[in-house]
Amino acid sequence: MYHRLPSSLALLILLVACTMGCIQSIACKPRIRRENIVVYEVSASIDQCPTIIEENSPIVLRYKTPYFRASAGVVMPPVPRNETWVVGWIQACTQMEFYNTYGDIGMSSWELPELREGRVKAISDSDGVSYPWYGNTTETVTLTGPTSKPSRLTVSMNDNFYPSVTWAVPISNSNTPMLTHITRDQSFITWLVAMNSVTKERIVLQTVRWRMRVDIAVDPDMPLGSRASLVGRPYQEQPHILNYQEPIPPNALGRPNANDAQVLMWRPRRGAPLVVIPPK
Repeated sequence: MYHRLPSSLALLILLVACTMGCIQSIACKPRIRRENIVVYEVSASIDQCPTIIEENSPIVLRYKTPYFRASAGVVMPPVPRNETWVVGWIQACTQMEFYNTYGDIGMSSWELPELREGRVKAISDSDGVSYPWYGNTTETVTLTGPTSKPSRLTVSMNDNFYPSVTWAVPISNSNTPMLTHITRDQSFITWLVAMNSVTKERIVLQTVRWRMRVDIAVDPDMPLGSRASLVGRPYQEQPHILNYQEPIPPNALGRPNANDAQVLMWRPRRGAPLVVIPPK
């Protein structure tokens, strides 16, 4: 999915906008505003391939989903002296269902308690180091003023799932395969943002919503290598590049991120639920 504007036209629009800004301001003090930033290309897609199931281990099943990919070209106006701006991607998880069923014994589930209970609208999906950004390699570009002319830049990111699920009941001492089903349904919002590193002023440039679903049936009585198969739709729904900008909830900007906040629960068919892995 693409929204394109030729980069030459984008640069011309930006130069005109900067010039008009100076004409309209007596002091001509430069300031970064949304109308002076040009996003000349945004793309968001999920690879058109099915989830890959790996049965190489007698301990765990692994699966690898296709990648979500996002990229954008941005032209930033000149950055004033003593200002630093970062342009990049911020991502948050807005919904997660992740259940591993073990026949009629029960199920394990990865959960985000605050999200599940409705106490927050989203949880940061940062790498755990680069808050609030998703990462700090291709995901962001930093511009330190003063810069004398517009800066053209590209930022990109990708994301997928590659977890391990135990064949045996996770709270059991037995290694007997009992896993019968894996269901995962997770939703995200990804924002393209320009942010002043000192004042923390944020300008949302683009909003993308996307979803990843996994549905795997397992026959634990089959030999290793032929137990699991995909059921349901083989390909993912493509992301939606919104024609409006959604605000970023506070919990999408700081600690904890989703990996640190999640809890692995054991929910037996009979009896009380048990925390298997607490949040970090």
